[in-house]
Amino acid sequence: MSERYDAIVLGVGGTGSAATAHLATRGADVLGLERYDVPHGYGSSHGRSRMFRLAYAEDPAYVPLAKRAAELWDDLERATGRQLFYRTGSVDAGPADGELVAGSRRSCEQHGLEYEELSSAELTDRYPGYRLPEGYEAIYQPDGGFLEPEACTVAHVERAHRAGATIRARERVVDWRPTSDGVRVETDHDSYEADRLVVTAGAWAGRFVDALESVLVPERQVLAWFQPTEPDYFERERFPVWNIEVPEGRYYGFPVHDVPGFKLGRYNHREETVDPDAFEREPTQTDERLLREFAETYFPDGAGPTMGLGTCLFTNTPDDDFVLDTLPDYPQVAVGAGFSGHGFKFASVIGEILAELALDGETDHPIEPFAIDRF
Repeated sequence: MSERYDAIVLGVGGTGSAATAHLATRGADVLGLERYDVPHGYGSSHGRSRMFRLAYAEDPAYVPLAKRAAELWDDLERATGRQLFYRTGSVDAGPADGELVAGSRRSCEQHGLEYEELSSAELTDRYPGYRLPEGYEAIYQPDGGFLEPEACTVAHVERAHRAGATIRARERVVDWRPTSDGVRVETDHDSYEADRLVVTAGAWAGRFVDALESVLVPERQVLAWFQPTEPDYFERERFPVWNIEVPEGRYYGFPVHDVPGFKLGRYNHREETVDPDAFEREPTQTDERLLREFAETYFPDGAGPTMGLGTCLFTNTPDDDFVLDTLPDYPQVAVGAGFSGHGFKFASVIGEILAELALDGETDHPIEPFAIDRF
């Protein structure tokens, strides 16, 4: 006989660990299944820092979710005694008439967020690590910062364990199917049954949700850590996290934290669509050169010798918005996917949303823009 649970979570990364914790703390008998280690470096929930920002240039509709996510990260810190969230402030910068600055300002004004407008010269006077062109502007918002993704996953798993959850790593899900009273999940080790299923499989989610197979696009992403030649400029106290829109693309970065080096990346790095099981995980000199040239231009005091390079995965949707929904034909299955390179900051609230969808069939959170049937 298969083991029976109230809910099974497929994938225990950033969002899956949060969903498992929220399900378990609500009293559900939950099983989390993860094909790799917990945590691991093969998906999207690693890299020592992930950005958090309330000034949301992409769409002001994300701001309420970000506010709730911040509350839940703070709650998780208190519950586990771990520091997970480092508040440095956030900077969105670019041409004064560009989309990034305008969108960031709009989200702040629409939701009453505290912010300052700084010229490029004013930004450099306050934070000397930044060297943006004349005519650029920056929106500074004091509540931004970064999260430690591996520590966040561990903290959610610890909370789930304390609430009675079972989590099995190194167990790959082969398939699942609906049953008359729930779902049956087959792995390379065993089979399990549950009333509900939550799919949080990252770049692999399309393999388990037919409606998303042709929608979700895994993309190779590369990060760099460069040794600052002026270390003081890139400490947390003097260097807010940032998004910058320049002719070369849109880039993002962090202060030095945990390992040597000022961290940065380019959104949609080299626009490489990949198979998450078969792509070049080892960064190349081409990857390094793309990021170094940017740093030398806009953060010259941070462009010293390379300290490290790393890869991760984006899983993009056509509109770069999330998928948070239950399956129309199988309402016992909730899906969180397609976070398009900007999802980790929301993992805490996404876990709450998925637990509510799984157990209650609905949520009060504003997730209408993330319906699966919009594609």
